[in-house]
Order: sequence, then C-alpha cells, then structure tokens
Amino acid sequence: MKKIRLFTVAAILLSMFALGTAQADDKFITLGWAAWDPANALVELSKDFTKQTGIKVKFEFVPWPNFADRMLNELNQGGKTFDVLIGDSQWIGGGAVYGHYVKLNDFFKKEGISMDNFLAPTVYGYSTWPKGTPNYYALPAFGDANAWTYRKDWFEKPELQKEFKKKYGYPLAPPKTWTELKDIAKFFQGRVIDGKKRYGLAIFTERGSEGITMGVTSALYAWGFQYQDPNKPYHMEGYVNSPNAVEALEFYKDLYQCCTPPGHSDAYMSADLDAYTSGQVAMQMNWYAFFPGINKNEKVGFGKTGFFSNPDQLSPGATLGGQGMSVVAYSDKKDLALQYIKWFAQPEVQKKWWKLGGYSCHKAVLLDPKFAQSQPYAQGFLDSMEKVKDFWQEPFFVELMLPMQKRVHDYVVGNKGTAKEALDKLKADWEEVFIEEGKLKK
Repeated sequence: MKKIRLFTVAAILLSMFALGTAQADDKFITLGWAAWDPANALVELSKDFTKQTGIKVKFEFVPWPNFADRMLNELNQGGKTFDVLIGDSQWIGGGAVYGHYVKLNDFFKKEGISMDNFLAPTVYGYSTWPKGTPNYYALPAFGDANAWTYRKDWFEKPELQKEFKKKYGYPLAPPKTWTELKDIAKFFQGRVIDGKKRYGLAIFTERGSEGITMGVTSALYAWGFQYQDPNKPYHMEGYVNSPNAVEALEFYKDLYQCCTPPGHSDAYMSADLDAYTSGQVAMQMNWYAFFPGINKNEKVGFGKTGFFSNPDQLSPGATLGGQGMSVVAYSDKKDLALQYIKWFAQPEVQKKWWKLGGYSCHKAVLLDPKFAQSQPYAQGFLDSMEKVKDFWQEPFFVELMLPMQKRVHDYVVGNKGTAKEALDKLKADWEEVFIEEGKLKK
C-alpha cells in the first residue's frame, strides 16, 4: 500500500508538473513583423518583457517582398497566428474598418497611456482612423522615413571638393535641394575613385511591391504634391496631375537615367543597400531603419558614411515609413498582447529600444536634449519626422498602390509616354477605385 501511495503521489506530482509546464509553455504571444534589422533589435528588447512577466514572445518575421501579402491574407481570413502585429501605416484604415485590429482607446485610458507622449506625426500616421480623430488602433512602434546616405569620405577629398566648387559654384556637401542632389549625382557618375568606377546614386525603382512609389513620392512631396483637394475629399484633378507633380516625376526619371548604376531598374531596399555598401554609388535612398547597420558596416561605416534627410525643393517633404503595433482582433490571447503593448509604451523601454537600433516615437526619447548627438543619423531622423507625408491609408490602399506602381514604373523605367500622361492615367485609375468603393460618384 505504501508503495502504491508513493507511486500515486509521485504520479500526481508528475502530472501537476507537466500541467504546470504546459501552462507555462502556453503563456506566450506571437508577434508578426517584417524580416529586417530592427526585428533583431526587438527580439533582444523583448527578453526584458519575458523576464518581467513570464510571458514568452515568439516571432514570425516575413521577408519584405512577401510581408504585405502574408499579413493581409492572415487578417482577411480571420487568422489566429498572430497576437501582436506590427503593420505598415497604410494598413491602419483596413485594420479599423474591417475589424482586424482591437480599438485601444479604453485600454490606453485604463493604463494611463497618452498619445500626447508620442510624436504627433507618428500618432497620425500609425495609430488613428479615421485620420485626424482620436480613435486609436495601434501604438506608434517604429518611426521611419525615406532618407539618404552619402560617402562622407569621398565628399571630403580635397581634390573633389575643389573640382566640384569650381564646376557648380558651391561646396560639395549634403544637398539641401533635389537640384543639388542631381548636381552631386552627376559629378560622381562614372568617376574613378580609388581605382574603381563609381556612380551617382541608388534610388527606388522596384515594380513588384511598393518600391518605386515610395521613391517617387519622396520627390513629389518635395514639390508640394497633394493627393486630393484638402477642401474636397477625393477630388484629384489639378492635384495628382498638377504641373509641379509633373515636374517632380520628370526630375525622378532624369535621376534614374543620368546617375544610377547599370541594371538598377528594379531596385528597392536591399538592392540600394548592396549598391551602396559595395562601393558602387556616392549616395543612396533608403529608410532610416537600415542606417544603424550602415553606420557599423565594415566597408562603409565607422565615419565613412554621412546621413541627410530628404532634400526640399519647393516645400519640405519626406515619405513616411514605419509601423504601429496592434493587437489582432482574432487572437485568443488579447490580454497577454495588451500586456506587451503596455510594457512597450514605457519611456525606459523606449529609451532602450532606441539604443538597440529601434526608432522610438516617444517624446521622452526624441525630445531629450542629447538625442540629436546620440547617433550620426539622429538629427536627420528628427528633421524627417517633422515633414513626413504618407500614401493613401484607405482600407483598399492596395488597389491604389498597384496602379501607381504601374504608371510611374512605365514612365520612369519603361520610358513610356510623358510624365503628364502617366499622372493623368493614375488620376483616372484612382477615380475608378474610389467610384467602385462608393467614395466618388460617376
């Protein structure tokens, strides 16, 4: 009997242990994001969350070419793979309207999380729907904008400085306008430096996802581009196809034709990075997300690279990147997911996020007097976030993105038609979409 009892007790204890282990193992959330450098920083940061709460964080990172398709398909199917999703700014409309994301207003109020503590453009871009209303569906998680890197070591060569000044009448330095950007790109195009042939710049030209749109809008915004009449929603005539928009698109095509490396006809983030880190180009267009890695790159980092925000032209402007952190409405672990967001919103966590390579949107980080000197790209980031603009955030943004990809790629890379024709066709494409969605009447 004694043996039986001991066996029984042991069995009970073993089963209790197994149950406890199962429960512990079950105490986790799954976070979905893109597969890029900041994701590695978030993995490291999240170790603190697990230590504090006992909640494990599993990650599923999807390569950028497949990111939108993977995540949007998951949401549209009501999938439960993800509890927390870091989604692009353009997704916020669909996330709210289609019920994919949990509305966070009550949670923020309960936990004392104020959106006033986050930089206003990031709240507007990553969190709110409808735009301009205090309806929050995400916490600003990762600030980002399209900006530029340049070969500081080349720019500082005395012989090149002398030659450039003589030719253009102003110093060789980070450009303040797109006109200066073009001058510099032409100056370096085909130039031999340190025994190798170099090229002017790498810009976005990719057709398949969003690449060329994100690049072209960086120029459009600098020419004062607006998607619609601010006083008449969805009225685009004279805005999408304005003379200034035409000039900006022509300018972007000129940059592509004059000053890019051979074969740079389908380039986005990784292709621009490769062109720059391999020493092909003097400047590259890319997202701030990659700048910490560039700054530490053995070939081009450690003082060889400088950074500047998107140049102005007729007005300030930069293409918004970045993402908000949302709780997926279909998750069975929404309470755990909300705990993660609460933890992530803390100022001290945000400070560590910045140190690890994540771009915080929290004012406790960004308005610190020491922030601008904390990294060589920090001031540029601040400058950029004050002038960012975003693509349409309508729930059906994909239907708006695809025709822009086609129209501007056909013109810039395919050399089809004129800039005015491309933008006229784009306006017509968008009008058709808005008519189908009931936003416009025929």
